[in-house]
Amino acid sequence: MMNIKKINFAQRKAKDFNILTRLYQYYALYILFLPFIGNIFYKFKITRNKNLEKKPYIIAANHISYMDVFILNYAVKRPLAYMAKQELFKTDTWAQRWVTKNVLRLGGFAVNREKVQLSTIKTVKEVFKAKFNLCIFPQGGIRKNKVIENINPGFIYFAKTNKIDILPVAISGLESYNWKLFKRQKVTITIGDAISYKLDEQEIVNQWCKQIAQLSGYENKNISQ
Repeated sequence: MMNIKKINFAQRKAKDFNILTRLYQYYALYILFLPFIGNIFYKFKITRNKNLEKKPYIIAANHISYMDVFILNYAVKRPLAYMAKQELFKTDTWAQRWVTKNVLRLGGFAVNREKVQLSTIKTVKEVFKAKFNLCIFPQGGIRKNKVIENINPGFIYFAKTNKIDILPVAISGLESYNWKLFKRQKVTITIGDAISYKLDEQEIVNQWCKQIAQLSGYENKNISQ
C-alpha cells in the first residue's frame, strides 16, 4: 500500500519509473480514457515524426487541457515521466490523496514553478537514468487563448544539464471540452523536429515557439522570435 504522507513528491528514484508505471499508463489510456471519453467525444489526428532517434527526449508541449497527459502518452508512444505543479500533490482529504496517488502512478512528480528545488533536479536525472522521457509544459499552466507566449526556460536548463534534446509537440482542438454524443470534436497532435540542447537558450526558445505555432496554427507572440 502506498503511504503518500511519507513521500517527497519532488524526489523520485529511477526505480520509481518502471514497467509498472508503463502498465498503469497503458491502463489509464486504453482501458479508461480512450473507451469512455477519448474515442466517444473526440477524433484524434496524430502526425508522428518518423525521423526521431531511439533515445530519450524532453517532450515539450503546449498545454491546453487536463487531458493533455493522456493525449501525449497516446501520441508519443514512449515511456513518459511528467513534471507536474506541486499544487496537485495534496493529502488533506480522501479525494486529494486519490489524485496524488494516481499522478504518482502515472509517472508524475512535483515541481515548484516559482523556484525549482534540488530534489526536482535530481529526479530529472533519475528519469533519464530509467530511460524514460521527460514531459514538460514550457508555458506552465493551461493556456486556451491560442497564443504562444510567456515561456518558462526551465525546460532548457534540464536539457542542457542532462544533455538531452527537446522534442516539440503541438496540441490543438481541445481549447474547449466536448460532451456531445455523436458529434466528435477533432483534436490534432503533431510531433515536430528535435531541437538540440547545444543551441543557446534564446535560440531554443525561438525554435520551440516557432514550431509549436506553425504546427498548432496558434499565434506566436514570443517577443524574441
